[in-house]
Amino acid sequence: MLKGIQIKIVLVFTIIGIITISTLGIVAIYNLQNISNGVIQISQTTEMNNIIASQVYQMKMMICLFLIIFVILAIIIGIIMSKSIFLPISNLIRTVENATRNEKTKYENNKKRKINDLVYAFDVMNNELKENLNEAIRQSKQMETILLNITDGIIAFDISGKIIHINPAAKTFLNIENAESFEQIFEKYNVDINLEKIIYLENWTSSEQKINVEDRTINLFFAPFKNENDRPAGVIVVIQDITEHVKLDTMRKRFVADVSHELKTPITSIMGYADTLLENEVDGETSKKFLERISSEAERMSRLVSDLLTLSRYDTSKAKIEKTEFDLGELVKYVFDGMEIEMKKKEQNAECFVTANVPLVYADKNGIERVIINILSNAIKYTPEKGSIKGYVGFVYNDAYIKIIDTGIGIPKEDLDKIFERFYRVDKARTREMGGTGLGLSIAKEILDQNNSMIDIKSELGKGTEVVIRIPTKQTKNVKEKNTEE
Repeated sequence: MLKGIQIKIVLVFTIIGIITISTLGIVAIYNLQNISNGVIQISQTTEMNNIIASQVYQMKMMICLFLIIFVILAIIIGIIMSKSIFLPISNLIRTVENATRNEKTKYENNKKRKINDLVYAFDVMNNELKENLNEAIRQSKQMETILLNITDGIIAFDISGKIIHINPAAKTFLNIENAESFEQIFEKYNVDINLEKIIYLENWTSSEQKINVEDRTINLFFAPFKNENDRPAGVIVVIQDITEHVKLDTMRKRFVADVSHELKTPITSIMGYADTLLENEVDGETSKKFLERISSEAERMSRLVSDLLTLSRYDTSKAKIEKTEFDLGELVKYVFDGMEIEMKKKEQNAECFVTANVPLVYADKNGIERVIINILSNAIKYTPEKGSIKGYVGFVYNDAYIKIIDTGIGIPKEDLDKIFERFYRVDKARTREMGGTGLGLSIAKEILDQNNSMIDIKSELGKGTEVVIRIPTKQTKNVKEKNTEE
């Protein structure tokens, strides 16, 4: 850059000098010519003309010499100026430029390094954000899946009572079609609960309530939750259908009450007769009568305890079940023959029919025998004198069946759904009089369930009862084993 400036200065200086000298020379030559012309007009001598021409020529040569000398001096001055002035300046500028270039390079390198570090930091942060976001999405989807498929109902309310989230189970349990507020939902079921008390007085407020929705019993559990600043944010309500638990608890309480009552009655009777015998002198006939009654009540207690133990073994899966293949027709005939004496006492017409080609059944023979005895005993007990009892053994749809039909007193339609409950009796007074414990059908149902069998009872009050039992056959057993092996 400085070289260009230097050349331009020398060139300008040279041009100005040339123009100046040329102008002065031209002016001098012009004046000389004018003078020579005047002289020539005055003096026409040849010698004078030659002198003037010679002077003009000399003037021109001097001008040319001055021009050459000026150009040389201009070049020399330019060189001197270049070395003395422009060269140091040029070196200084070059040094400054190099320093500036180094600083600029260093700055750019630092800038690039910082940018690269910043880009790397952004990449790391971006990857972490993506991982955190993916993890949050995954957890959110897991939570959503759990809430959608959980059997318990979940409702989340904000601090104002507005629904934040509700899953399908909660809508089903509480019959909620559209989004409702906290008060609208629970006031409908007369739930004595207050949102503010749950949130701010958690330790002094009952957090659990039970309500009845149609034929179901629903348990509500209220729990406050807080936000990230540990401030109250709302309430979560967990809704559980405890209908079966309530039924089981009711059955348990009723079972305990029934067992206590069933045991208390014979124990009271035994103690009464025994005290009478001990405290009073009675004749032989009365004493025998009392002892027979004591024996009868003791036998009744023994049957009750035995039935309870049987049920307990089936409930705890401790009952020994040995499944074998046997002929169901022969077993039914054997039971009919064994109870023939009791039928004859009441002059009942009993018949047993076995159809041809009934396959062997696969079940616990002792258990099935007990079921048949139980059903046939009930038929005998509740069929009046000269009544009819018929048994059929056949085969249908891979199952063998037993059908026992009587013309007894029958069972009311409203009691048919309850006859398999423990201690349930249609006519309690008459059942106790006949020595029944109220556990026979319950035991039969348990035994058949353990043998993959079914029982169905149809009855009409005053017209008799039909009991059908279906038991898997050997063919069904072989098919199941084959499928298991495959």
